[in-house]
Amino acid sequence: MTEPRVTQLRLVAETDDYAAAVAFYRDVLGLTEQESYSGEGGAEVTILGIPTATLEIANRAQVRLIDDVEVGRAVSRAPALSIRVAFEVPDAVSTTDALEAGGAEVLAAPTRTPWNSLNARLEAPGGLQITVFQELDS
Repeated sequence: MTEPRVTQLRLVAETDDYAAAVAFYRDVLGLTEQESYSGEGGAEVTILGIPTATLEIANRAQVRLIDDVEVGRAVSRAPALSIRVAFEVPDAVSTTDALEAGGAEVLAAPTRTPWNSLNARLEAPGGLQITVFQELDS
């Protein structure tokens, strides 16, 4: 078996009520705060840890089936474009190239961030935006 190219899954959820969301996921649900950053213009991010994660990809029929099983009726919303999935990888440049060759559209080539990672943004088949990021040495 080859070594995995992805070493971390990061779901990025945009919210208008940042403080309430952080308090809920960190203080109520009990996720561990790993890092937090503030930036220009009031930008805020908190990274919360989960011991393990999976990425579940389902078509609309499966989503309707899960709704029926869990709730008894359709309650899921149409896919939201405000969700982005971020994957930590050992090499952001080669991963970006491989993902582009595999059908993703590169929206931004790997770029060094203020928090010292190399990030690239892509749109994956199906419309989900993803970030691949490589943590750089301090």
